[in-house]
Amino acid sequence: MTAFTERGKPLLYNNPFTWRSLGHALAVSLLALATGGCVFAPAENFTLQAEVPADFRVKADAFYVPATGETCEAPPRQRGKVAPNRKFFTSEYQSVARTSEFQIPLTTRAGGCPLVLRSLKLNLDAKWGTHWSHIGGDFASLAFRDVLGPDFPAFPGAGVQEFQGQCQWLFRTVGPNRAIVKILHCRAIDADGQMLNRMAGGVLQRDQLPGRTVRMVFKMARQEQPYYRGWWFETPGGWKPCTGRWGTSNEEWCTHPPTFTDFKLPDGRTCTVYPNCTE
Repeated sequence: MTAFTERGKPLLYNNPFTWRSLGHALAVSLLALATGGCVFAPAENFTLQAEVPADFRVKADAFYVPATGETCEAPPRQRGKVAPNRKFFTSEYQSVARTSEFQIPLTTRAGGCPLVLRSLKLNLDAKWGTHWSHIGGDFASLAFRDVLGPDFPAFPGAGVQEFQGQCQWLFRTVGPNRAIVKILHCRAIDADGQMLNRMAGGVLQRDQLPGRTVRMVFKMARQEQPYYRGWWFETPGGWKPCTGRWGTSNEEWCTHPPTFTDFKLPDGRTCTVYPNCTE
């Protein structure tokens, strides 16, 4: 409905600054768009899916930086509060394998400063025992850029980009009783399913992501491995911890011929071979 002045004229035509202000706003908008400035489109999201084995928890840590061309900075973090340029998304442990799903904003604002998603760290926590301390952790990562080079493939036409990873438990002993503990080790895998020496994840072009899905798929390796290579000796019955290299009874680099020590499982049993306990 058009507003009118007390003299019956439309308010828009009666206000001498309305058209001037409107023109100025349009000019500012066009200039900002041309220079990559402060005009900021409404926040758009992409869907992050994390497929993990049983007894895993997923925590996504999204990190934002000023958009290209901006001279502003995100305000500093206040004590007791989350940093304005970070967002967190968390799932809880479940006893079955499942897929966690989060809606990740590609843009945000902090203190009036337009920010864009720069990186996302996917923290993976997993339980290996029943005690509260029987937890291992590792992470994967995604990076986001304005433009990718020609060596990077375009986002799949199906609307889903998938990154594959694999996790594995590494075991070692700690303390005077040589108690077994486990360390979670997660890495990217190649087309043949072999673990690579890099974190799972990749680099994505930001403007290709709105409304699309990025999947992070993690499997668990069937076999556990020693944390320290060369400190355990593999036998037909399992792994035996070496000792004697430095004159202690603890887990040490294997000698030739190897000598062995014992260790304790979390249930208190004293064992000579892992994971079967006895040969």
